[in-house]
Amino acid sequence: MLDIQSLSVAYGDNPVLDTVSLHIQAGEIAAVIGPNGAGKSTLIRAVSGIIPKVSGQITIAGQALSSLSPAQRARYLAVVPQARQLPAAFSVRQIVLLGRTPYLGWLGKSGPSDYELVEWAMVKTQIHKFANRKVSELSGGEQQRVLLARALVQNAPVMLLDEPTTYLDLQHQSGLLNLVRQLAEEQNLAVLLVLHDLNLAGLYAHKVALLQAGKIHTIGTPYEVLTSQNLSSVYKVPVQVTAHPAYGTPLVLPEGVVPANGNSI
Repeated sequence: MLDIQSLSVAYGDNPVLDTVSLHIQAGEIAAVIGPNGAGKSTLIRAVSGIIPKVSGQITIAGQALSSLSPAQRARYLAVVPQARQLPAAFSVRQIVLLGRTPYLGWLGKSGPSDYELVEWAMVKTQIHKFANRKVSELSGGEQQRVLLARALVQNAPVMLLDEPTTYLDLQHQSGLLNLVRQLAEEQNLAVLLVLHDLNLAGLYAHKVALLQAGKIHTIGTPYEVLTSQNLSSVYKVPVQVTAHPAYGTPLVLPEGVVPANGNSI
């Protein structure tokens, strides 16, 4: 569904991504991990078209994104950025409705089907209870869920999420990622998300790409990528990887930690 081939990006004379290649099938979640400055968010911005690429090709279902207008691209790609400042005077419902913009006619008037989708997305993301509140009154975590709802109503086959769990508490981290996993499977979405939490990547991703200095160090299943050798090499800190006691997925723990009970790991 989403095919990234030899993508390179630079800020001025400074290369940020170097020939990155990644393929994500419909129904698959791919997590991008790596230390700060590795190029994770730049990858999301480049794929979404916010910043230009130096070289490479990005296609969705064989359609080159470079050949599409911004409105056409928005029908292929839905982006959930990190929650920052949203238009303070807008209500939650108005922000979510903006996701229908690529489908509106020349008059820009929303119809019953658009509002029906908005209500569905707000229920799915558990923000319907404050649909009429101003977004400026919401917490960072609530705003993050508003952005996810806005992306859902785009009905795009590919979803890009840049650190979507940053402002969320434990309950809403799992709730959001469970929802993303459910939508990927039910609607055959190809999902590319950036995560800092390695254990969340192990739990929710089908595929993991480990970035180091703008290049893919390792790519594969969580079991193949989340190893002590790979992570210690890239993050420059010794880590221990064991099996999650409940799920069997890779559980990453830093070595040398002295917890409150005094027994070091």
